[in-house]
Amino acid sequence: MTDVYLLPIRTAALVFPGLALLMFVPTAVVIYRRHGVMTRWRVLSLYGGVYYALTALCLTIVPLPSPSVDVCARYPSFADPQFMPGTAFTDIWKEAHHRVTFNALVLENSAVWQTVFNLFLLLPLGAFVRIHFRRGPIAATAAGFAGSLLLELTQYTGLWGLYACPYRLFSVDDLIVNTAGAALGWAAAGPLARVLPDLNALDDRALDPHKVPFGRRLVALLLDMTGAALLTGAVGGLVFLSMGADAVLRVPPVVWVLWFVVVPRWSGATPGKHVLLVKLVTGSGGRPGHGALALRAAVLGLPFAGVWLIAGATLPAAGTDPSALIEVAGGVGYRDVVYTLAADPVSGLALLLAPFACLALVVWCVRAVRRHPQGLGLHEILSGVRNEALPHATARRGGSPDKPVEPVEPQKPSPSAPPEQALHQLPQEPKPDRVSN
Repeated sequence: MTDVYLLPIRTAALVFPGLALLMFVPTAVVIYRRHGVMTRWRVLSLYGGVYYALTALCLTIVPLPSPSVDVCARYPSFADPQFMPGTAFTDIWKEAHHRVTFNALVLENSAVWQTVFNLFLLLPLGAFVRIHFRRGPIAATAAGFAGSLLLELTQYTGLWGLYACPYRLFSVDDLIVNTAGAALGWAAAGPLARVLPDLNALDDRALDPHKVPFGRRLVALLLDMTGAALLTGAVGGLVFLSMGADAVLRVPPVVWVLWFVVVPRWSGATPGKHVLLVKLVTGSGGRPGHGALALRAAVLGLPFAGVWLIAGATLPAAGTDPSALIEVAGGVGYRDVVYTLAADPVSGLALLLAPFACLALVVWCVRAVRRHPQGLGLHEILSGVRNEALPHATARRGGSPDKPVEPVEPQKPSPSAPPEQALHQLPQEPKPDRVSN
């Protein structure tokens, strides 16, 4: 019986690392835009919730039937959902074979343990709603009902049409028990929620209003690099089709200048920094000029400029047509390129070592930024361009429900004042027959 649950758990453990890697950049963007800082406790809580949701999904759909299995013929009874509440008690009585003993009704009754499993399936969801989102029992119950309905519909639709017929049973009893489990999880998480610190309070402690977090800048740079690379590929393809292969090597520097100089000068930040709510400013807080942005872009692009210069100088020296790179990407003519590079080992070694040298330079730059007292990189020090964070979604603006403005206490009369003066200093209630202007 334990193998039925161990297989989905192992499946979730194998799928989660790849899913977490795919989710990292979108998750970082959402957290930085909403909270301004990404603390380890918030990331741990969020990824813990994702891992639990993945495990719950695997427990309801794994093991998957083999493609060769006709699920409609093998599971004909699952085509009709159970809409009548209380069917679980009938199943328990059937599994007990009408014997009124503790072993028959509980210990050896698979229907009982299936109900207990359904109760505990969404129990962590209620605890997550209370601890992570700080919501009440109504929100936890609603989340439990929505999550259970999603799982039941996934089973009833045969994994949303992947199978012609359902291979798991849609049951209203499961919907009721799952929802009750989420509500029970919210109640059971009370002591833990009182002990654990509020995530918003941890964010406020880690947030420095005068310094943009390194991770926020790194994610923005990653978005900029990815966007510039995609734009370079698209423009390079158009240039190759219209102007030939010789003009392709001119595309990367043009796109680089457009992305890191022209756009920031016009809008105040690169596209990646716009997404992360960061703008580029000078030391005095103004918008940087073309010269400063050009110097910043030149220093920032040094690791990639090396690869571009080697590709532009080595391949023609080796007698290789630049169009061979595109042939390699398409899987055609790669032997000619390999033979040509092998004929000139120096050029071939330079091309092979260029990416590793680029990666080593990037790692060195990251370490230099981390060690700098103000967290500045070489491109920021030389150009004088700094990063300034824009207000995030939950930024404090004159008080909020999380951090209300403290009320002003009424002025107390001075002990040395005469009684008449002290009486005038006390707060007066407005008279009903007077109207204030």
